[in-house]
Amino acid sequence: MKIKVKDITYEELQALPHSKHLPPHKPSIFFRTLLKVVGAGDLKATNFTCTTDGMEKLGKKQPALYLMNHSSFIDLKIASSILYPRPFNIVCTSDGFVGKEWLMRRLGCIPTNKFVRDITLVRDMLFATQKLKSSVLMYPEASYTFDGTATPLPSSLGKCIKLLNVPVIMIKTSGAFARDPLYNNLQLRNVDVSAHMQYLLSPKQTASLSVDEINAILKEAFTFDNFKWQQENKVSISENFRADYLNRVLYKCPHCSTEGNMTGKGTEVTCSACGKKWSLTEYGFMQSESGETEFPHIPDWYRWERECVRKELVDGTYRMKLDVSVFALIDSKAIYKIGDGTLAHTKQGWELNACDGKLSFIQKPRDSYSLYSDYYWYELGDMICIGNSKILYYCFPKNSGDFVAKARLATEELYALSSSPATAG
Repeated sequence: MKIKVKDITYEELQALPHSKHLPPHKPSIFFRTLLKVVGAGDLKATNFTCTTDGMEKLGKKQPALYLMNHSSFIDLKIASSILYPRPFNIVCTSDGFVGKEWLMRRLGCIPTNKFVRDITLVRDMLFATQKLKSSVLMYPEASYTFDGTATPLPSSLGKCIKLLNVPVIMIKTSGAFARDPLYNNLQLRNVDVSAHMQYLLSPKQTASLSVDEINAILKEAFTFDNFKWQQENKVSISENFRADYLNRVLYKCPHCSTEGNMTGKGTEVTCSACGKKWSLTEYGFMQSESGETEFPHIPDWYRWERECVRKELVDGTYRMKLDVSVFALIDSKAIYKIGDGTLAHTKQGWELNACDGKLSFIQKPRDSYSLYSDYYWYELGDMICIGNSKILYYCFPKNSGDFVAKARLATEELYALSSSPATAG
């Protein structure tokens, strides 16, 4: 999938009008059917099945909030199949509207900027459920999982659920990540996919529970480990490209602690600094070719990288500075390439300077609980995005190395540290 790109100057960007807000559109049965038909081929190829729990509690025409974990591009195809023929609006990233706003609105999509405070989104969700009598599908993790485990949920989600006052349904997939993990450059594996749909909370329950209690229930519902699922269910992934680009996730060598010298190719991950190699087995384990296997489980390796980043932040040694190409999004007509610059990240947050000094943007640690960072974004490259509700800056590092995962980890840990009473101030 690609995106429309237009080269303009920073001055031309400044002169462009921003997109106007439009209320959600209730998708007609034609477009609901279209979504279902488009996804049918992939679902058939993965032998898709779905189980349910408590769904008889949901009225046939009763709007609900569907919360779904985010693993791969097949997620929407799954939802479009199992929710059919119910009308539902889809909360999606605003860049998904570029070049196809008319279609996206007819499909019921509600645009929002990822990891940015967006009061308008809550109003749009209320409009959909109360005025349109339509359900809402939301991926509260906002971004695909990197290591196959859950990513942080916004603390505002519990409050949003209380405001909506509709049933909350959880959709959890199995096999979607194993089939198409984000790091693997859209190379599909031969894996069966399934989903489980559960009636999680009634309006009466959400009214009686506190925001913290709701958030705790959601955190438990969004606890999963796709590699552990693969291992426990003995799901074989025999493709010889299964470790391609795994260095995007496993960017730090646990043997010599060097960063940015890992290479994922074929079925192996190699550190060019110390020469150590690991194989990714067909059942999802990491296995050293010689000596100790420091982390047989990939999420444990990723968790260790998070701990290392947190230590750097606490010790005051963390710093990331990248030469980047900068793109901007302010409307749905195109993503605008506006020039080059530097993107820096320290304990003070993110700072972007570009376009010969004309552009300077700062995102403080408390501004976002996570980071919109992605691999092979719209086939343009690995990307880090910062911004606010009015504009987003998509930064593509020119430097060699793996920055996306560490950037997200550092943003999340810095937010946690800055939010902690013991470290605040």
